[in-house]
Amino acid sequence: MVLKLFLLLSLLLLFSTAAYSQRRQPILSTSYYQKKCPRFEQIMQDATTNKQITSPTTAAATLRLFFHDCFMGGCDASVLISSTPFNKAERDADINLSLPGDGFDVVVRAKTAVELACPGVVSCADILAVAARNLVLMMGGPYYTVKLGRKDSLISKASYVEGNLPRPTMPMTQIIQIFTSRGFSIQEMVALSGAHTIGFSHCKEFSSILYNYSRNAQSDPAYNPRFAQALRNACADCNKNPTLSVFNDVMSPNKFDNMYYQNLQKGLGILSSDHTLNSDPRTKGYVELYSKNQNAFFVAFARAMEKLSVYGVKTGRKGEIRRRCDAFNNR
Repeated sequence: MVLKLFLLLSLLLLFSTAAYSQRRQPILSTSYYQKKCPRFEQIMQDATTNKQITSPTTAAATLRLFFHDCFMGGCDASVLISSTPFNKAERDADINLSLPGDGFDVVVRAKTAVELACPGVVSCADILAVAARNLVLMMGGPYYTVKLGRKDSLISKASYVEGNLPRPTMPMTQIIQIFTSRGFSIQEMVALSGAHTIGFSHCKEFSSILYNYSRNAQSDPAYNPRFAQALRNACADCNKNPTLSVFNDVMSPNKFDNMYYQNLQKGLGILSSDHTLNSDPRTKGYVELYSKNQNAFFVAFARAMEKLSVYGVKTGRKGEIRRRCDAFNNR
């Protein structure tokens, strides 16, 4: 009798622990707004399409903004917060100062439209996640599922950013560590790097390997020599004009494809990290795979983006639904 009672109590404890654990897991769903905001997907489609047509750099800007948001404490729209006299926010951290305005603008436009239809229901974090997916698809990239129900962060501090986002000048070991510490494999890191198939980089981000590289070489020998000369010409005034930039993928800059990986093998990568991606034995094999097989790249990129989009999400009381994406609600 005592043994039966003990077993019964053990089972009850096991079930209650499992139920508690389930409740603590972030509950995201593709149908999260089906009843709360039934027109959400259509509003997002209209907002992202109109913005991309007006400003063709929007897709790359939004994708980069999404990466910088998610890798810094999770996909919670913390990067959208504006600084105040009392708080220097993430977007004013040194590495985020070059984030293009079009990424922020498409979120603001979508949020305004969504608020008119469903006030106080949809988070800025969900808007940014869906905008990034829609724009990748619009550029010819793969479709991937975005689950919904994220809350917006309650904190955003520039001081937390340094060292938590990969820089193109970092050694590959450090870049890998940033990804693996967040649960992403080296293969997923290489697949996500394929986002460089669209967008541009500022000359100042790679000028150190373009000019006065060494006593024996003006530029990094990993560059195709003619390409290096073309870059030196394009970036000649970068010290006077820090906004000077070049396309990450010079062959098909406005198409989401696997050309980025093909470029790396031809010495047409822009950044130091691009060159290392193609030379480091830990990453080179994946570069070769994706350069030959666009479908393999698309499948890997879609899976990695689905995984990234739920990284560190806030739900319940750990977040809020902001009224404005650039400011916390009054608390």
